[in-house]
Amino acid sequence: MKTSLLNTIKNFRLLALFFAIFSCQQAYADHPGDEVEHTQSESESQVVEFPASFFQRYQPNNALDMVNQVPGFQLDNGENTRGFANASGNVLINNNRPNVKQDTPSSILSRIPASSVIRVDLIRGQVSGVDLQGQAVVVNVILRNESETAVRWEGFLWKLSDSDIIMPGGSISLSDQWNDIDFNVGIEGNRHAHTTIGSRDSFEADGDLLEIRSQDVINTHGLVRGNLSASTTYGDTLWQLQTEVGYDKIDETIDEIRIPQAPGSITLTNEVVENRESNDFEIGITAEQALSEFLLGKGIFIYNQRNFSELSTETVIDDTNTQTSLRIADTGTDTREAILRSEFDYTAIPNHTLQFNIEGAYNELEGTLFQTEDTGAGPIEEIIPGANTKVVELRADIVLADTWSLGDIDFNYGIGAEVSNIKQSGDAELERDFFFIKPHALILYSPEQNRQTRLRIARDVSQLDFDDFVSASVFEDDELALGNPNLKPQTTWIADLTHEMRFGDISVLKLRGYHHWISDVEDLLPLTTTEEAPGNIGSGRRWGVEMESTIPLDWLSLASARLDIKARWQDSSVTDPVTGETRVLSSQGRLSSRIPYNDIDVKYITSVEFRQDFEAQKFAWGWDVVARDERPLFKVDELDVFDEGVIINAFIETTRWFGLKMTFGIKDILDEQKVRTRTIYNGQRELSTIRRSEITDVTRGRQFELTLTGSF
Repeated sequence: MKTSLLNTIKNFRLLALFFAIFSCQQAYADHPGDEVEHTQSESESQVVEFPASFFQRYQPNNALDMVNQVPGFQLDNGENTRGFANASGNVLINNNRPNVKQDTPSSILSRIPASSVIRVDLIRGQVSGVDLQGQAVVVNVILRNESETAVRWEGFLWKLSDSDIIMPGGSISLSDQWNDIDFNVGIEGNRHAHTTIGSRDSFEADGDLLEIRSQDVINTHGLVRGNLSASTTYGDTLWQLQTEVGYDKIDETIDEIRIPQAPGSITLTNEVVENRESNDFEIGITAEQALSEFLLGKGIFIYNQRNFSELSTETVIDDTNTQTSLRIADTGTDTREAILRSEFDYTAIPNHTLQFNIEGAYNELEGTLFQTEDTGAGPIEEIIPGANTKVVELRADIVLADTWSLGDIDFNYGIGAEVSNIKQSGDAELERDFFFIKPHALILYSPEQNRQTRLRIARDVSQLDFDDFVSASVFEDDELALGNPNLKPQTTWIADLTHEMRFGDISVLKLRGYHHWISDVEDLLPLTTTEEAPGNIGSGRRWGVEMESTIPLDWLSLASARLDIKARWQDSSVTDPVTGETRVLSSQGRLSSRIPYNDIDVKYITSVEFRQDFEAQKFAWGWDVVARDERPLFKVDELDVFDEGVIINAFIETTRWFGLKMTFGIKDILDEQKVRTRTIYNGQRELSTIRRSEITDVTRGRQFELTLTGSF
């Protein structure tokens, strides 16, 4: 029964695109809708205004609720970006980017009461006084100048279907004004847990069962976080402050019973316990001033740090209840980042906006790992190469850009340069210098507000993950994740063509095609016939097509209902450093119950969201379905493949009682099997015979969430 249902659901992967295009055509033809307000200026074709009244049908509690309902827009939290320029993603607040990196735009928006929002502007091109930082599309949340005191709060309860434990969480924030200083202060905290139950069985090369391994994982996570943002005008200068401090604690226990199938073998019990703690702090200060009639200057300072520690233990007990092995790994990682940035906008030349930005940054990571193993004779220290190291990066970059407006056509073009020095000490001693040229060009053709074509060509330099420089132990896979001091940034030439059509206040259809030419592809690089580390494996390519659409469903007699569809298909190629053959790019190696649509290297991903609002009854309901293709991870002697299947979620929502917004949701309704398949070779992958295979088949249970939000 379940297999039949799954097969039926999975058919939507192939049919979603065709259904969406047909639905869009029908919706656009039969239900043009009411026009959204828009700017009446020289840039009206670049801006679509969504006044606060547009969002009332969704009963928003905060600015994030509003931004999430902007048709044809995907929120980008700007994570894993190089420097500050794109750290705030594609969100502005009163024409300014949040001046922090670790505190995400979605978190910042969630603390702003909906009552403080005048409107949300969807900006699709250069507009006077707005710095897009190379982004093609952003939203600009416009707040009231003098909002009344507002308190926004949220509380939630979270429960798994196979657990009796109810886990709480919540947040509260205050927006007010004190001595001409507008501020927002908030605190949040939660505790949640999930269990993963299933099997992890091993098979011989010929398919015979080698070992039965049951697996039970319990993960608990607690956090507390405080935030403060403030702004004021002193003299002619606008000052902004944003700061965050937080504490996270994660405890995970992996219990496995291993039953080898060979005659005379003994049953073993493995227990891996991982305790992780981290402390975070970040502060950002911005000063903005008009230096002349046509020159606007801005200075930005950001500092953040994170202290992370992890204590992992692996205990092996035989069937006589005798401990046969004890391994302990004590890991510590301290990271620091400081950024100093200046931005200048010059508008004296008619139809031109000149931009000049210069940035300097300091990044530091210091990692330590002390590991021992005790097989009965006492603990013996294990030497892990590259486990104790310090990495320091000094970087500077400069950008000069111009936006040239020619009626229906806007050109945004410019060139940047980046120079950096990375020095590593400790187990590995190495120092390297890098220099990159980063040109970009964006052409926008906007003959009318509801139709726009965008062509973007740019060179992107990726953000290095300093954790890839440091080695770590992975007890559950009995492997080492080795660091690589020779890792260098991946660079990509991007060609991206998008055509967008809007019909009325909700209907949107966007079609995009793209091609990426990648140099120094970051992947797993072979070190020996059995070991690999993050490294650069040569040149590669990535290309694909994407469709996004928001469709009102009145033509199906579903009043005040909408369907949001996103679908992407892509392919890629790179020369495998092990086999010498062409293959696709590696994906991220993990299983999840909540599939992010922005996962980059996956062959296809499809997301369908339905929502219907009954405004008079103050009630709404909806569901969403997301699925993506299997994701391979290529190691030197192993091939890992991850697949979550189809994830279905649903919710009901009401604002009928006590002035509260109540939402009840169910995540992963099907309790879908999550499967990891490991194929392990005797030598190098695909160049030697298969030693064994391992199939992990687990579920995490349905997740029930009850959320109450309110404001006063």
